[in-house]
Amino acid sequence: MLTTTYVPGAPNWLDLGSPDLETSRTFYAAVLGWEFRSAGPEGGGYGFFTSDGKTVAGLGPLDKGARPAWTVYFHTADADATAKAVESAGGRVRVAPKDVFSHGRMAAFTDPTGAEFAVWQPKETGGLEAVAVPGSLAWTELYTTDAKAAKDFYRAVFSWQMDDKEMGEGLTYALLRPSGGGPGTEHGGLMQLLPVNLEAGSTPEWHPYFEVADCDAAATKAVDDGAATLIPPTNAPGIGRFAMFLDPVDALFAVLQSDRRGQGGQTGQTGR
Repeated sequence: MLTTTYVPGAPNWLDLGSPDLETSRTFYAAVLGWEFRSAGPEGGGYGFFTSDGKTVAGLGPLDKGARPAWTVYFHTADADATAKAVESAGGRVRVAPKDVFSHGRMAAFTDPTGAEFAVWQPKETGGLEAVAVPGSLAWTELYTTDAKAAKDFYRAVFSWQMDDKEMGEGLTYALLRPSGGGPGTEHGGLMQLLPVNLEAGSTPEWHPYFEVADCDAAATKAVDDGAATLIPPTNAPGIGRFAMFLDPVDALFAVLQSDRRGQGGQTGQTGR
């Protein structure tokens, strides 16, 4: 379960790199009820999505050469040490550790299978102000071309604990927990991309699930406002009901109507 009591290795920030900020603001306002607050002239176009007055995500201009995507950030007590750990484990530093004014310190990486992620070392800004409630981050998930290599990498970098759950037909879903976390502290999942997804052009990536009160209603609204459906509303026994989309700027995201609000868990399907 995600919580705003952040510990090392847990998701603590999330932002969208978009080539069209107005389109992204309008879409997520319609689908998730978010409002947008600019970071000001010094923010370079960056700003914050809020829900009920609490920060639930960030939004900024797309970096040159990057593709539209949501980036998941994980808590670190030392971004510089994490950068060294990433390189030692076979990953790549895309953005070297740097201060973001007085808010905190960040760095961005690519894991050995090609999935991009980032870390946030809190200072004045501890992280997202709401998670695991409707309109906020509910779960994180990694699709990878090499599950074993990915597991080895993230264990080395974050000391994550992982529990494999068999899904049938030879498929395994790994539940991810911060170091020392017991049952109920799961914050994400990891699974191997299927051949059909690779043939369709899928590549390794992290993506978010956002909690919603009604999966079907959110799915209908997403499509009406320009999203493309990858997985239609689907029941995940013991977890809830979820759906996955490409938003109007082609960033992948999913929605989750939890059976037990905010518990999260494996969905066990890949969308592309």
